[in-house]
Amino acid sequence: MATARSLNDLTFDMLQRQLEHDGVRPVHAKPLWAHLYRRKGRDGFLPPLQRWMETMVPSRFAPDEPEVVADTRSSDGLTRKFLLRLNDGQEVETVLMGYPGRHTACLSTQAGCAMGCTFCATGQMGFVRHLHPGEIVAQVLQCRKALESDHPEAPGLRNLVFMGMGEPLHNYDSVMQALDIITDRRGINIAPSKVTISTVGVIPGILRMAEERRPYKLAVSLHGASEEERAALVPVSRRWPLKELMEACRTYNRITQKRIFFGWTLIAGVNDSPEQAHRVVELLKGLDAHVNLIPLNPTHGFQGVEAPETAALRFQQILLDAGIPATFRQRRGIDVAAGCGMLKAEKRKASVS
Repeated sequence: MATARSLNDLTFDMLQRQLEHDGVRPVHAKPLWAHLYRRKGRDGFLPPLQRWMETMVPSRFAPDEPEVVADTRSSDGLTRKFLLRLNDGQEVETVLMGYPGRHTACLSTQAGCAMGCTFCATGQMGFVRHLHPGEIVAQVLQCRKALESDHPEAPGLRNLVFMGMGEPLHNYDSVMQALDIITDRRGINIAPSKVTISTVGVIPGILRMAEERRPYKLAVSLHGASEEERAALVPVSRRWPLKELMEACRTYNRITQKRIFFGWTLIAGVNDSPEQAHRVVELLKGLDAHVNLIPLNPTHGFQGVEAPETAALRFQQILLDAGIPATFRQRRGIDVAAGCGMLKAEKRKASVS
């Protein structure tokens, strides 16, 4: 479990224990939790809790209230990207996307990324540090605040995808602790079934999610159907080879009985051929799988281009003919670099994580 640095790091149970440790009755956790996550204000707090917040919290927990450095809206009218400056000056990006009847937030879990995927802007910037739980929770609060301001009559924030900056399973403890807070029904209350965690294939994290019966959806970025092809695009595949990754996915399927969503970024002349599509079919044989086909988005550090529509549709049809569900991920916010693989905040001096 991640060390607490702010009130937003504390799960409800941790908050109760902290209050009790500090001589405040743990029953006061409920109104404080409502203040933090349901915006009911501080009025009506009983004196012991008021004193705790005014005297003990400032010296012990730095508040997670990232500065909004930039708030950029896409011309599509449905996508909004926030550049958030954290307490130590590090910056991360968060994206809020609108769809019919729902809104989805794309969250970052690290400043930078250590996985080094060649076509991803975050991978190109390198790893700076992990985010702690409260910094992840704060992104949800920022998206919710923006949504309430823009669309007060809309349904609220419903879906979360951990597909922003960083590798979620490389920061496993902080991500899961943040989700314990985000999905708590007494607070933010986003249903676990509406949360998707995306990984490039961190096998220990996949197996741990299965063993712990985590109730979230798993998405695995594939991009190559042979060891050589995948390693050329996803260098971390040399550490966790494709064969071992697929074994881990089968274990996950068996233990959880949950479908896995596989991401495949289509790159012209690299991984968009019929032969590669047939290899994907063989790779996924026997798995409960769905393939998300992703048009390549442009980044400065990668020279590849998106696959032509004819090649992309042919690739999809081969998967469909083999009985594997395959859909194209809808593009969003390309004009403001808010699409898949495009997030890249300014790189700053790292702090101790």
